[in-house]
Amino acid sequence: MNILNLYAGIGGNRKLWGKKHHVESVENDEAIAKVYNDFFPDDGIVIADAHQYLLDHFNDFDFIWSSPPCQTHSSFRQNICVRFHGTKPEYPDMRLYQEILFLQANAKCKWVVENVKPYYEPLIKPTAIIQRHLFWSNFPIPNKEFHKDMIRSAQIPQLQEKHGFDLSPYKLKNKRQVLRNCVTPEVGKYILACALKA
Repeated sequence: MNILNLYAGIGGNRKLWGKKHHVESVENDEAIAKVYNDFFPDDGIVIADAHQYLLDHFNDFDFIWSSPPCQTHSSFRQNICVRFHGTKPEYPDMRLYQEILFLQANAKCKWVVENVKPYYEPLIKPTAIIQRHLFWSNFPIPNKEFHKDMIRSAQIPQLQEKHGFDLSPYKLKNKRQVLRNCVTPEVGKYILACALKA
């Protein structure tokens, strides 16, 4: 299967996909893309704007995974950081809904868009809710229980153990945030398995 993995980060969602698929990953942060490349040297890695890359290449793949930036949608950021810690409010990043609508209307392949549970009622009903994630897709994703995600309280050592990534050799600006942005590898494996069955 030819897979496009957008907003790849260090590859949490991709970690358990194995080596039988060709994976092209897009990440715009060069330092994070370098870490991804070290972990998955057989994947293609493109340093680019994933939103534009999707527009230009959506017809080139059998399966598309997109995880647009989630911070401005996050209930934690809005309800804790803004309300109690004085973080400046921001508009929600609407690339999330642009990509869902675009894929619904144009993609011939299997696709999934992932984001966090938002502080508002989602503007488009998700296909599935798993852990702290919403998933929109053009294939069924049956409900499945996974271990509770202690993402808000976990520190770098716990997050590294949970996701199976050792970031100690790397100088990244905010390792904890990089790890918190990861989709749990078991969830990523489950979503791909659902796409393959559909």
